[in-house]
Amino acid sequence: MSQLRATKPGLLVCVAICIFVFLYLKSPDPEEAEEVPTSPEAVECGFYPDELCSALFQGKEAAPQIAKFCKNPQTTGIFAYLRTPGNCSRISQGLHFITRPLSAEEGNFSLAYIITIHKELAMFVQLLRAIYAPQNVYCIHVDEKASKKYKTVVQSLVDCFENIFISKRQKVVHAGLTRLQADINCMKDLVHSKFQWNYVINLCGQDFPIKTNKEIIYHIRSKWNDKNITPGVIHLLNIKSEASQSHPEPSPEGNVHVSPNKKFKHKPPHNLTIYFGSAYYILTRKFVEFILTDIRAKDMLQWSKHIHNPEQHYWVTLNQLKDAPGAAPDAGWEGNIRAMKRRAEEGSVHDGCRGHYIQDTCVYGLGDLPWIIKSPSLFANKFEPSSDPLVVTCLERRHRLQTLRQAEVPVEPHWSFQQETRFNMKLTH
Repeated sequence: MSQLRATKPGLLVCVAICIFVFLYLKSPDPEEAEEVPTSPEAVECGFYPDELCSALFQGKEAAPQIAKFCKNPQTTGIFAYLRTPGNCSRISQGLHFITRPLSAEEGNFSLAYIITIHKELAMFVQLLRAIYAPQNVYCIHVDEKASKKYKTVVQSLVDCFENIFISKRQKVVHAGLTRLQADINCMKDLVHSKFQWNYVINLCGQDFPIKTNKEIIYHIRSKWNDKNITPGVIHLLNIKSEASQSHPEPSPEGNVHVSPNKKFKHKPPHNLTIYFGSAYYILTRKFVEFILTDIRAKDMLQWSKHIHNPEQHYWVTLNQLKDAPGAAPDAGWEGNIRAMKRRAEEGSVHDGCRGHYIQDTCVYGLGDLPWIIKSPSLFANKFEPSSDPLVVTCLERRHRLQTLRQAEVPVEPHWSFQQETRFNMKLTH
């Protein structure tokens, strides 16, 4: 017994140390992990975040070196609201959602959005609140492969907004029909919803707007009124010229061109001429209703089961039909939907990727911000806040400032992001 008494304090110390080590080594939840800068040097972040973002937008050389030590100031509080679902007023105000139409023009021109997501929860919230307007409607497709916790948090957020809903879930397989089917599932829900809308736009979780809601409407009305935007060109398999087949036209939307020597497994239905284009679009409501009911669209959807990346053919091909509502034949790559940097276009379309390439598409870094904001496109892709959180944070703050400056109604206090206070971060050896 005396030996047990002697070893008991040591046992308790051992247990305490083991618990500490376990907590210290426990892997953080990837959906809640935040980038914490570490450096062997003592660094002072001598900018307000807005000043830092301004320096990054101007391409100042010192800014990226300073920014890499600064913790993301904007997403820190997002999870605090999402961890306590149920209080929708607190979520809406705390996350700075805009709750009234900002102009009569916007109130009378509603957009529908289809957003496909499976990771980067904080990024999804930043994207959603950037494009959110109460007169719009949003269909969220959460990939079936997302974690249960991810789905639960997204559902708790969606439940707070009448004009946001989640569509039927399915597992999206890269380059397969499921990506296309996810959009069509959302379209079926959208046309049967009680909300009226003029155009539908599809996004993924790694997109972010670089134009405001008002600017997007102006873009559509100025050049594309009652027209669909499906950037693309005739597929090279339909071109007889050998010279043309040897030099495929690159896509400014960042898609990989199908080899002209690779034949389709099955002949296209209804003798359709197949076009190659962007997976992203801006479509009229009448065109959406058309593709959900027209026999050619239905048969092409079945045919698409046998081809690679069918979403790069489906929309642009059907938009060439003369009797399709809003058809825009011969539009080519026009549209300016997405700003993307492709490795193959380095030196011609852009000056290089300041982040890193994944499958020949640039994941933006801080040094890409000047190029992004000069783009005429409506959205930019591709972002990964887990690797460079300030890229999206700076774009989001700039986007919100532009949005509120264009407002024609009194601005509610909670619509503005709080002015970040000056902060110092001391990191010791």
